[in-house]
Amino acid sequence: MASIFSKIVSGEIPSFKIAETEEFLAFLDAFPIVKGHVLVIPKKEVDYLFDLEEGLYTRLMLFARSIVPALEKTVPCLRIGVSVIGLEVPHAHIHLLPLNSMSDADFSKKIKISKGELTDLAEQIKANL
Repeated sequence: MASIFSKIVSGEIPSFKIAETEEFLAFLDAFPIVKGHVLVIPKKEVDYLFDLEEGLYTRLMLFARSIVPALEKTVPCLRIGVSVIGLEVPHAHIHLLPLNSMSDADFSKKIKISKGELTDLAEQIKANL
């Protein structure tokens, strides 16, 4: 059964895309913990990040890194945090989180943000890439 992320990759489920290559996709989390919460995934469905083939893993990290400058320009923050939890969706993914305090990395709390705000934010980040 395809993961929700594979359904996003295939276009079955809409997303707020930031960047895309043949191998990877970056999009805003629809249920963010902070403004600018980005998910970065390989298009290939692999459950566990550390099960990715080494070259794919390295390219995924470099792709995630390429998003950071645009995210920093768009969302005021002290730094961009990186988190890999991997329990929510059985598809390898990286969370990029604009952080101003440790409490910004609390995954037990979600913020409310409208689809219109997510659309606008995705466009702003893309414009800064």
